[in-house]
Amino acid sequence: MATTEECRSALDRLSDNMTEANSQVRSAAALDRSLSCHITDLDVTFTGRLVDGRIEVLDTIEGRPPEKAEIRLAMKGDDLVALVAGELNFARAWGSGRVRLEAGFRDLLRLRTLL
Repeated sequence: MATTEECRSALDRLSDNMTEANSQVRSAAALDRSLSCHITDLDVTFTGRLVDGRIEVLDTIEGRPPEKAEIRLAMKGDDLVALVAGELNFARAWGSGRVRLEAGFRDLLRLRTLL
């Protein structure tokens, strides 16, 4: 099972990958939205913002956050690490329920480029 530190590191790598991506991916992620990533098996949530195509993690909270973020992810820690490492396909994981993504309809349309 992935640790909290490994999950935080994976989010940092994901953020770095997004800033180094092609222009289509960067423009899809160029939102200014609150973001949360709940790691279900650790019952910990990383909260922050998606700003200028980068994920800024601002806090780590035990359990679920008190406020709903505009973009919400939920998954097991091992799945987050595998997604960032390229070992797990996001679209398949999302379709099978291993990863949950909740956001407004317009945000989902923009974020589909990242999938």
